[in-house]
Amino acid sequence: MSDDLEPISPREAVDLYVSHRELEISAKTLQNHKYRLNAFVEWCNEVGIDNLNELTGRDLHRYRVWRQQDVNIVTLRGQLATLRVFLEFCASIDAVEPGMRERVKLPDVDRGDEARDEMLDADRAHKIIGYLERYKRASREHVIMAILWHTGIRLGSLRAVDLEDYEPKDQCFWLRHRPDTDTPLKNQEPAERAIALDDYYCDVLDEYIRFHRHDVVDDHGRKPLVTSDQGRLSSGQIRSEVYRLTQPCMIEGCPHDRDPNDCEATEYGHYYDCPSSLSPHTIRRGAITYQLREDIPEKIISDRCDVSSEVLDRHYDRRTDREKMEQRRDFIEDL
Repeated sequence: MSDDLEPISPREAVDLYVSHRELEISAKTLQNHKYRLNAFVEWCNEVGIDNLNELTGRDLHRYRVWRQQDVNIVTLRGQLATLRVFLEFCASIDAVEPGMRERVKLPDVDRGDEARDEMLDADRAHKIIGYLERYKRASREHVIMAILWHTGIRLGSLRAVDLEDYEPKDQCFWLRHRPDTDTPLKNQEPAERAIALDDYYCDVLDEYIRFHRHDVVDDHGRKPLVTSDQGRLSSGQIRSEVYRLTQPCMIEGCPHDRDPNDCEATEYGHYYDCPSSLSPHTIRRGAITYQLREDIPEKIISDRCDVSSEVLDRHYDRRTDREKMEQRRDFIEDL
């Protein structure tokens, strides 16, 4: 232990860290950091670490082994990433030795495994859409994010919509299976349907078409609804847009303690490298869960989002058992 360190308890250090970050990150992110670090404080209390000056690399390994008994690998990686940021702060206030954060080894996580546990929560979705409403209203980015969240449709479904499929008077657009011209729907003809839109989303689409949509056709002579200056967007272009739009630093501070001006993940082709960026499918999962929490019947969500009840329950519904119980209670109170 270095003689330059000043004694401090784990709890006091966490309290100082929280106070330090509360103006830099959102309340939701700060709450997540407090939850993750509370587990570390609990472990310190269990093993008798009363002074962070005494913390060693071996202690950090023991904490990781202790924590991985209760959480999956995706959650573990997130909690250890927060611990690393915390330890960097602790080094700056002479609570731990410099370089202690590098002794926290993050587990490798397959992106596919991570995606199965990820979803865009409603609070974050509304912040992103609110930001786009304020600064980029009716832009292509606004349309992509707003429509994916409002409808819960797949990336390929959004890409498949033509300008003539949108019916502003009836406030809807149609999804058509057109495999011969490069826009198939995942579940083919049975997935063809009309998607109802609220007033706000129709207004955004109307403005986009009037002011920002490129008047172009694709390789098959069709007019896409959402365009680039070259024609219909590819799946990769839409996916890249979503990765960029879900980076936290677009609307608030970076939770990974990076400088956005120097971060490679803010450069085109590297948006995916941000640990907090999300894929289009996490928007679908979050949108479906949000609709379920808003008491929209499962049958309506199943039809609107083209997902069977069995698959909805197994892969999309992220409500807790208690949430489901409380929603059922609302329907039986007057029986």
